[in-house]
Amino acid sequence: MDLDALLAHYFDTDEPEALDAATRERGEERLRIDFGVEQEPSRKFALWVVMEGLGIAPLPAEAFEKEPALKAAAEHYLDAAWKLERD
Repeated sequence: MDLDALLAHYFDTDEPEALDAATRERGEERLRIDFGVEQEPSRKFALWVVMEGLGIAPLPAEAFEKEPALKAAAEHYLDAAWKLERD
């Protein structure tokens, strides 16, 4: 999945930080809904990564409680992101 395409799909821009609060909230709600109904694992993980980047992702244990491999991948992603941020 292409990040710019996802941002354009949900927010009509690839710069969500430039959006007004109402437009951002609508895009975030659409993203949450799509995440909740997505069945394909790689798409679901990609949507979670976008949500994480926006600061709205559920914790891996909540997001992927029925998908242990995705839960582990999300935890590894967060570990790597934390290490990058720390360094």
